[in-house]
Amino acid sequence: MQREFNTGATDAGAVLVLGGRSEIGLEVAQRLAPGRVVILAARRSGDLANEIALVRAAGASAIHCVEFDADDTASHPGLLGTITAEHGRIGVAVLAFGVLGNQALAERDPAHALAVVHTDFVAQISVLTVLANLLRAQGSGQIVVFSSVAGIRVRKANYVYGSAKAGLDGFASGLGDALHGSGVHLLLVRSGFVIGRMTEGMSPAPLPSTPGQIADAVVKGLRNNRIRVWVPALTRPAYIVARMLPQAIWRRMPR
Repeated sequence: MQREFNTGATDAGAVLVLGGRSEIGLEVAQRLAPGRVVILAARRSGDLANEIALVRAAGASAIHCVEFDADDTASHPGLLGTITAEHGRIGVAVLAFGVLGNQALAERDPAHALAVVHTDFVAQISVLTVLANLLRAQGSGQIVVFSSVAGIRVRKANYVYGSAKAGLDGFASGLGDALHGSGVHLLLVRSGFVIGRMTEGMSPAPLPSTPGQIADAVVKGLRNNRIRVWVPALTRPAYIVARMLPQAIWRRMPR
């Protein structure tokens, strides 16, 4: 059954999901799909039948799958240039890739710590820089970046992942300001604990959300030209308070 969503003021170009298996990315794509070209970029791009079916059922006019390795930063300029050459201008680019990593392992193994930071920060910087230049050249477009409340004040329980998100949050905030007036808009999404595949088996933290709830907030933010959104909204005042807690109390926080 086709799902109907009002795409409002979102840019009318193709929808590009970098991380084509991401639950959140697919939820956003389905909400923006009716009558539009959707491009799913992921590893093993020939094995996206389920994802294609979801986007097709949502009403996409065409769906293309492309091979994308987030960690292969050298490939990003060529890949994104090819996408625009073959499938037209990008309207909405969703950076939906990332890893949670294993905090305990990262504390023992610097290679694992570096791998988490590379995917969640370095690779994101690479993609964002290339995308920003492409969209500036076309004079329009929207970029969605997923930060996390884990990066607003980094906790001992996930400081490797949190530090990567803190860096990404700062980079995306600055890039959004740099893009102001160019016709390109960056939406920074700060979400709390997300109930999904990445957190399967973990006990939900306070104020959890689902991929669908985050996607709803993303689409609303894109329509309203928001600079950033917090999901759920109550996480914003909660983290204003959290940032003021003395360090002696903060370091005892379990999560």
